[in-house]
Amino acid sequence: MTAQSRPDREANAPFSAEDFAKALEGHDYVFERGQVVRGKVFEYDTNGAYIDIGGKSAAFLPLREVSAEVVTNLEEALPRDEEREFLVIREQNADGQVTLSIRQMELKQAWERMAQLQEDNDVLDVRVTGTNRGGVVVDVGGLRGFIPRSHLLDRNDLDALVGQSLTTTILEADPERNKLVLSHRLAEQANRMSRLLPGELVEGTVANLKPYGVFVDIGGVTGLLHIRQISKARIPSLDDLFHEGQSVKVLISEVDEWKKRISLSMKELESYPGELLDKFDDVMENAENRVSKTKEENAVETNTSEVE
Repeated sequence: MTAQSRPDREANAPFSAEDFAKALEGHDYVFERGQVVRGKVFEYDTNGAYIDIGGKSAAFLPLREVSAEVVTNLEEALPRDEEREFLVIREQNADGQVTLSIRQMELKQAWERMAQLQEDNDVLDVRVTGTNRGGVVVDVGGLRGFIPRSHLLDRNDLDALVGQSLTTTILEADPERNKLVLSHRLAEQANRMSRLLPGELVEGTVANLKPYGVFVDIGGVTGLLHIRQISKARIPSLDDLFHEGQSVKVLISEVDEWKKRISLSMKELESYPGELLDKFDDVMENAENRVSKTKEENAVETNTSEVE
C-alpha cells in the first residue's frame, strides 16, 4: 500500500455517529434566557410541544406557554412544521434542552400596545370575566385588567356584566406591577361627546346648581349652562327656574373634546328677552319648533344676502 492510497481511503470512509458528535461539538449552541429564536414544531405530547431550533437537543414549549389566550387544541394553535419565533425562558439543561414561550412574547407585545393606546388616549374593547368588591375583572388579550365600580356606567348589578364586552379607556398600565386599570365611563363619555354637534337641541337633566350656572346631564356627559346663556334678560335667581332632577332642553354651543367641556345655551330659544322667565314651560315644550323656525329664518337671510 502506497502512502498516497492511505489518505484516499480515509477520505472515502463513512461519516460515523462519533464523527457527527465531534462535528456538533465544534458549533456553539448557547441559547440565553430572553433570546428570541426561530423554530418549528416537530412533535407534540400531553404537556406541550418539542421545537427544532437548530440546537443539540429539541427545545420544549410547555402547554401553558403556548399562548396568552386559552388553548384548547394544541395542534391547531401551533401547526407542525410552521416556522415562527419563540422566546427562551429557561437556559439549556444538562441535556442541552432549553424551554421556550410564546405566551410571554404575546404578553410583552400586549403591554406595549396598552402603553401606546394610553398615550394616544384611544379606546379598546374588553370582556368582563368576573367581579370583586371594587368592580369588575376583564380580559384584555391575555392581560388581566380591572374596572373600578366608579368607572362603570352600570354600577348596581356587577354580576350582570360578566360575559359582556365593554368599550374602555386606559387609566393606568404598569407591566412591572402587572397592573392594568380601565374606565368604561370615560370611554362612553368620550364617545357621546364626539356625537354632539354645535347647534343641536338635546334633552337633559339638571344635575347641579352653582352661582354661575347650571350643570346639565346629557345622557352620561355633563355640560354647563352658564347663567349668561340662559336668557337675554338678567336672571335674578337660578333657584326660581331650576331644580335638581328637572328635565330641560338646551342647545349645544361648543364641544371641547380635549378639555372634556360642553357649553350649553337656552337664550336662542327666546322670542324676546326674558321670555324664559315669564313662560319657561312653554319655551321648553315648543323648543323644537323654535329651533326649526330660527334655522329657516337664518336660511332666508343667507339666501337674501347672496342675491344682493
